[in-house]
Amino acid sequence: MQETLTSKHLELLNLSPFQRILLTTDGTLTQILEAYLLEKIQLVKLSEKVVIITKSIPALDLDIGTQVIERKILLQGKISLNNFIYAESIIVPERLDNRLNSKLMESQEPMGRLWLEHKLEIFKEIIDSAIEPSEDLSDYFNIARKDKMLSRTYRVFSNKRPVIMITEKFPKNYFIEEV
Repeated sequence: MQETLTSKHLELLNLSPFQRILLTTDGTLTQILEAYLLEKIQLVKLSEKVVIITKSIPALDLDIGTQVIERKILLQGKISLNNFIYAESIIVPERLDNRLNSKLMESQEPMGRLWLEHKLEIFKEIIDSAIEPSEDLSDYFNIARKDKMLSRTYRVFSNKRPVIMITEKFPKNYFIEEV
């Protein structure tokens, strides 16, 4: 794991224990945050739309012309209203159960909770991690555009096929002290 993160310009030794957990585990992020923060987490949808891709997406085994759902959300504290995580997802609806697709589009539930509710058997594979300037995301976290964000990108498999690719980001100065 150290080699993987170091190759992406992330030094594990420079991260807090909880930042390392967020970037390297394949657990449900919502539950991990709730346990750490002792606060219920809610989803805030920023955008969600069905699009036809104009570039292939090898990580999802998708060719040009495939229909996907692009989703951008925040994971926010239900009481504090603090934004903790920004996430972008590419979802392949034809590879998911119709009921789950409907819930994704209609509900305000994080994906992890929906996977549990629908008892979806999944496997997650982390494929990237990075550190980058916050730029346009800075407003969501009340930080400067030049402040750094940590991120991870992973694929979610179901029935041995990649069904979702998710990139989760949070400010580098988050989760560095004990709560």
